[in-house]
Amino acid sequence: MDPKEILSFCLEKGLLLDRDVLSLLSEEKDVEGVKLILEKIKKHSGKKIITKSVFYEERDQVSKFFSSLPKEKLENLKIKLGLSIEISRKVSVPVKKEVVIDQTKGVKVLSMNVLPGKKLEVNDFVQKFRNQFLELKRVLQDRPELEGLVSIDKISGNRQGISLIGMVSDKRVTKNKNIIFEIEDLTGKTKVLVGQNKEELYQKAEEVTLDSVVGFKGSGSKEMFFVNDIIFPDTMLPERKKSPVEEYALFIGDVHFGSKNFMKENFEDFIDYLNGKVPNTPEVDKIKYLFILGDLITGVGNYPNQQKDLRIIDLEDQFNGIADLLGKIRKDIQIIVSPGNHDCVRLMEPQPLYDEKFAWALYDLENVILTENPCVVNIGAKKDFGGFNVLTYHGFSFPFYADNIARLMKEKAMNSPEKIMRYLLKNRHLAPTHKSVQYFPSEKDIHFIKDAPDIFASGHTHKSAIVYHNNVLVVSCSSWESLTPYQEKFGNKPDHCKVPLINLKTREVKILDFE
Repeated sequence: MDPKEILSFCLEKGLLLDRDVLSLLSEEKDVEGVKLILEKIKKHSGKKIITKSVFYEERDQVSKFFSSLPKEKLENLKIKLGLSIEISRKVSVPVKKEVVIDQTKGVKVLSMNVLPGKKLEVNDFVQKFRNQFLELKRVLQDRPELEGLVSIDKISGNRQGISLIGMVSDKRVTKNKNIIFEIEDLTGKTKVLVGQNKEELYQKAEEVTLDSVVGFKGSGSKEMFFVNDIIFPDTMLPERKKSPVEEYALFIGDVHFGSKNFMKENFEDFIDYLNGKVPNTPEVDKIKYLFILGDLITGVGNYPNQQKDLRIIDLEDQFNGIADLLGKIRKDIQIIVSPGNHDCVRLMEPQPLYDEKFAWALYDLENVILTENPCVVNIGAKKDFGGFNVLTYHGFSFPFYADNIARLMKEKAMNSPEKIMRYLLKNRHLAPTHKSVQYFPSEKDIHFIKDAPDIFASGHTHKSAIVYHNNVLVVSCSSWESLTPYQEKFGNKPDHCKVPLINLKTREVKILDFE
């Protein structure tokens, strides 16, 4: 393992390693195992300077979390760290990609991004677009509709019945109302034309956004290709899987704690429900997972003159206050929290975990699991059942598509966010257009939807919606903040205190209303 990667991870977590520990851990190949060890040591010891002596002082806690590591790695690390403890390996459940699920929690974070500490260069963006193209090309190549697939440099003369896969670099409407795209692959560029007289095809063409990767069927030359059909990469599952046991998952977002408009009494009613204080709610005991999809707090300085809308003006006090509320929820419910644009982490995606300097109270809650944004989380894995993959994304790219895709504009999609979410699933990308969101261009395209999730959940729009897209359950969350003048100015019509309750065994969905 590269020592620089360890140091980068420690910098992100606010840790310091002495030279001996860094040298020992650098010899390990299991990157995630090393990170897990460091996180656990920090959590249980409360120390930010990690030396070999810390492992001795925390022997009891070390024995608990080392037992989940593969035996061969366990023995190597025990010897290297000088630990003479006897640990028996607990039973763990393998899921997709050989991920081990902690059976006490039933939650596994499948995606974690460590960004390199480097200055961004033009080549970083070039490489990002190349990777985006190649990933989506691999998806489209498997589509049977794309017959006679060729690369752009292989088009010779006037070819009939061929298909192209390209990234859209330009899009314009001619005087005759035809749509012309300029597309490119790794071999060259060409223009493709969609005639305005083909109504259904024209509607498809209107939905193609810049920088997206799509397939085109048709005929023509290298100078102009005439389109008969457009194929999107799309996201689909063969079936809607069901858990062998009855468990429930809940989804909320946009709590905006600290705002004068935070609906505290309603949120406390929700907590009472989770704690079994509401009569005639037998399902409560089987609630195991609560997702909070960003904007946990309302933050400071997120929009002009926000201070007049704040009840709590200190960032740390906002985190402390919401931690007090979440701390009242019974401990067998795992609370998975991802950041949003109000949570005072960087807007550039992937958004990192909350800064422990301000959000330390959340880190102290034993049943709270903090993730990045976007993120993929696996829940509910059992013996012989791989669980459900949940793609969480706060939704900061949503307004761009609501304001730039003709159909979504007509349908005022910011008040129907499920339509935006289905549009992004169709493109198999959370932000296909370069300028739709701020992002860090890394080797891995963090917005590409590599594997179809069982559930795609978001917030940001403050609208509640549930729909299926090719067997993917799409969940948009309402808000716990009443309408502000700032939202009203943009024509938002938020929903409040609506909580989707999903039965993972039957796939039945109910909307609980705490308004």
